[in-house]
Amino acid sequence: MTRSTVTTPPPGADKPEAHLHAPPPGSKLGSHYSRCFGCGDDHPTGLHLDARTPDGVTVEAEFTVGEAHQGAPGLAHGGVLAAAMDEVIGMSIWLFRKPYVTGRLETDYLMPVPVGTTLHLRAWCNGISGRKAYLEAEGRLGAPDGPVAVRAAALFIEVRMEHFATHGDAQAIAAEHHDYEVNP
Repeated sequence: MTRSTVTTPPPGADKPEAHLHAPPPGSKLGSHYSRCFGCGDDHPTGLHLDARTPDGVTVEAEFTVGEAHQGAPGLAHGGVLAAAMDEVIGMSIWLFRKPYVTGRLETDYLMPVPVGTTLHLRAWCNGISGRKAYLEAEGRLGAPDGPVAVRAAALFIEVRMEHFATHGDAQAIAAEHHDYEVNP
């Protein structure tokens, strides 16, 4: 994958290190919101990513392509695959315990992903510079060492938690993140 200069860390970018309060290696990562399309258990047609961190800075997850995720008959929709890449990348940046949003997502589709296939996802951060984080992910067919079907590179931008209350549902945020104070 040839990354654009937008998703390539600049010289001198900080190399990510596990946050003091990051989940310990081997930990499962829960949903950040129960109705999230990517990781929420309560989304009826969501991806329901089952994720964990092997080392506190990388995320690994599985996603099984279902009937609701197809584009062409019997094949995963490209937008759904991009959503899976965005979600696993977002989970990896959340390990650093700061809120980020997707600024840019570049996705390369290398081979079709049939319905019923389990896609093994892995995401990592290549560097952080100021409020910008530079990340990558890959999705492999059938096994963690299977052929790469989809790759992504992303630029995520750090925001304040107020961003989500201002542009989203403040009450839902408060219900899911009890440490977040909602201003009426």
